[in-house]
Amino acid sequence: MNQTYTALSTDRDSQRAGARLASDIRAAFGGASPHAVIVFASSSHDCGRLLQALRQGVGNDAILTGASSAGEFTHGEQTEGAVSALALRSSSLQFALGVGRNVQASPAQAARDVVSGFRGMAAGALPYRAAMVMTDALAGYADEVVDGLTLATGGGYSFFGGGAGDDGHFKQTHVFAGTEVLGNAVVALEILSPSPIGVGVAHGWDPVGDGYRVTEADGVRVVSLNGMPAADVIAQYAEATGQLFDRADPLPFFLHNILGIHSPSGYRLRVPLGVDADGTLLCAAAVPRGAVVHLMKTSAESAVSAARQATQHALQALQGGRPAVGLVFDCVATRLRLGHAFRNELDACAELLQPAQFVGCNTYGQIARAEGQFGGFHNCTAVVCVLPQA
Repeated sequence: MNQTYTALSTDRDSQRAGARLASDIRAAFGGASPHAVIVFASSSHDCGRLLQALRQGVGNDAILTGASSAGEFTHGEQTEGAVSALALRSSSLQFALGVGRNVQASPAQAARDVVSGFRGMAAGALPYRAAMVMTDALAGYADEVVDGLTLATGGGYSFFGGGAGDDGHFKQTHVFAGTEVLGNAVVALEILSPSPIGVGVAHGWDPVGDGYRVTEADGVRVVSLNGMPAADVIAQYAEATGQLFDRADPLPFFLHNILGIHSPSGYRLRVPLGVDADGTLLCAAAVPRGAVVHLMKTSAESAVSAARQATQHALQALQGGRPAVGLVFDCVATRLRLGHAFRNELDACAELLQPAQFVGCNTYGQIARAEGQFGGFHNCTAVVCVLPQA
């Protein structure tokens, strides 16, 4: 049997929030300790104090993991500056925690270190294997980490999760391993199951006009498109479409106009966050040199449709199994663009998952890799994982 408990705390006192969450989890499980607790916490919290209080309350045997976030929610509530949490206790699921440090020095080694903490690579392990992956988004190399995890596991795992946030400040993000608050690191909660685990991904953005060749790029820095300074290309597009593009304050434009990297399986989205004096675009994730990118457009209705599609795909992947609980991830840029309408996206997930509940957060990029799904590290994309009832 799988027992789950979802919670959201708006208490701004970190120690008190952690202690209350622990007390509520224990009560929900009849006094028993959870096997795993996933925590998404606003960077306004002292995350170390929060985790210490949670650890003291739930006991030393529970796996604690998660990340700092940029908006927290459950099936029934959505806010910022809070803590959302999911506690799990199961007689059928098995959990383990993998940790990779020094991502910037070697993302491949960090991925191997994560997998060294997994149990599912051993003979006789449960057949369905997945992991919630949270990475320090501002350390970069998220694509390389996901590729490294796929290689180290022989493609036998589904991955879901995202990049840690810091309430939209883009200064410092952290992941959680027990009571440790780590930067330049990646954590993964391994989930082994006797029945299928569902992962779905969708974004709802469409290309506009012709594509542009990335003629010069360096990681997250897109220097030129079709041989022109990248910001000049964006400025021409903005003028042609009657939109305001302020190089000194470009985020309002980029919330509604992002880049999509073309691939045979679809468009991988990238959000530009700023513009350098030389016209270079600073993106939320890497854009490879030589790629073809398109300007992408969407609407509030498309965002809701994408959340619904991602949830449907995750439920279908259960292969007839009943959902026990969901985890939902979406981009902070989506929340900022939609404002109060972001609640409509969460309501679409809740409607499809009911009576199962869900927990999630807004992230700096989303991670999804599952069979039949467009995989990797994304921006402005809805990612849903559904754990089975038994």
